[in-house]
Amino acid sequence: MNNGVFRNLSYGVYIVGCKYEGKYTGCTVNSIMQITSSPASIALSVNHDNYTHKCLEETKEFSISILSEKSNPLAIGTFGFRSGRDCEKFEIIPYEIVDNLPVIKDACGYLICKITNKIETLTHTVFIADVLNGDIMDDKTPMTYSYYHNVIKGKSPKSAPTFIND
Repeated sequence: MNNGVFRNLSYGVYIVGCKYEGKYTGCTVNSIMQITSSPASIALSVNHDNYTHKCLEETKEFSISILSEKSNPLAIGTFGFRSGRDCEKFEIIPYEIVDNLPVIKDACGYLICKITNKIETLTHTVFIADVLNGDIMDDKTPMTYSYYHNVIKGKSPKSAPTFIND
């Protein structure tokens, strides 16, 4: 099978943020999908080994910063290839607080979510969440996973649900 076909599925590039033990942390994700519009709900996939996974399990709430094609690629690397166990990611990337959760300033939009359920897989948890708040921050084009790979020439960490060992 040609695993590259999965890159033809439509994904975005997002920063998930949360507040855990008094500090802000998060990770880069690409596996988020809207489940319903009324009530608004989404599904988010996070690797069991990610520090953010532990934080989400404990806090049950998170923000999603929707990155645009013009967002600083440093955010993707900072949140995707470094662990919140070892560094304070939100000290590196400009952010603002919305409903007590961090949102990347150069995102094109955000969602504020509350976890209501989860589905366990072998390596990842799919968190089901109600969307409590959200807004458009600017009219830039949202970044797709394809754009990230083909234009930015970005890589995926092994913990990503869409990791392909090229």
